Amino acid sequence: MSEPGSLVRALSGRQTARNYHSYVIAEVGLGIASGRFAVGTILPNDAEMMDSYGVSRTVLREALKTLEAKGLVEARAKVGTRVLPRSRWNLFDRSVLGWIQDAGPDAAFLASFTELRDSIEMQTATLAASRRTAEQVRMLHYWLNQRAAMTTFAEPFALAEFEFHRTLCEASQNPFLRATSGLVEFGVVQTTLARMRAGVSDFAAEKASHYKALADGITAGDASLAARAMGDILSQDHVWTVPSAAG
Repeated sequence: MSEPGSLVRALSGRQTARNYHSYVIAEVGLGIASGRFAVGTILPNDAEMMDSYGVSRTVLREALKTLEAKGLVEARAKVGTRVLPRSRWNLFDRSVLGWIQDAGPDAAFLASFTELRDSIEMQTATLAASRRTAEQVRMLHYWLNQRAAMTTFAEPFALAEFEFHRTLCEASQNPFLRATSGLVEFGVVQTTLARMRAGVSDFAAEKASHYKALADGITAGDASLAARAMGDILSQDHVWTVPSAAG
């Protein structure tokens, strides 16, 4: 679940692991994110986990090393593998975000996420307006049209909306903003999920004018217009991502 678009594709259900290694990573990662493996506890020993997941010691050890690199666990000699608090998790990692998504993020997490997303998206829109290339403008309008064309199909719609935002990240010409595409994708998925649960059938309509204004602002190199339009988009998304924002 580390490739761009993988969080969106999970809207239709959890993705099947490609191999035993990724299967164990996903199962333990979700177990930690959901609280099944509670923070501060020691994971079951190797023999138990090998039996539970039907894998060899080598596969298990490699999977746990991957989870340790993502900040979810810490292995200690003669102690075992301890589950670390969320403050240690790499929340910029797409896999980690995917497990949190599958487990169901709580309101406090979504509120904190929204604060960060606002900063990233506003900065991205402003920079993209002055730094975009002609090809990036073309792709922006392509994804804008795809967003409208896929408006009744949740997953293709969300993919188009994400690719629109990812194009903005690329157009910012800032490598740090480019590296936040996983967070941007997580935001698109959360708002789409909320709309799906509410029975929305036309996903594009609510923000269509704001997205057009944003594309127009980027095309014209008008940073003020782009920022206003992005602010309008984020305000609409707040209502869905953090319900208390409606009040």
